[in-house]
Amino acid sequence: MTPLEQLSSMKMPFAELKGVTFIGAEKDRVVARMLVRPDLCTLHHTIHGGAVMAFADSVAAAATVINLPPDAKGTTTIESKTNFIGGAKEGMTVIATATPVHRGRRTQVWQTRLETEDGKLVAVVTQTQMVL
Repeated sequence: MTPLEQLSSMKMPFAELKGVTFIGAEKDRVVARMLVRPDLCTLHHTIHGGAVMAFADSVAAAATVINLPPDAKGTTTIESKTNFIGGAKEGMTVIATATPVHRGRRTQVWQTRLETEDGKLVAVVTQTQMVL
């Protein structure tokens, strides 16, 4: 099973609720997209910061999962930092690309860039995942 097939077969209820679709997955890079729906927005039809953070969390967690050692039981987020750079309007699609900063025995650190489809940077999220 390829990493993308593995992610596509996993049950991730909160990612599904947000409308996250994984479109690429390798050990060193996971890519997903999410439509900015009205229920993910704040004032002025702009994506809510919490939706940005939750999207990045789902993508980095998925990246960790496909990099877990065979004896691991799972993963959980233990730290996340978000730099908000720009917005995305309702109806736009946001693309999240997670790449590894560190992959150790007990923790993994991922940086996720969120951009609009036309390449406008929305946020950069650095997240630490604990290996369970």
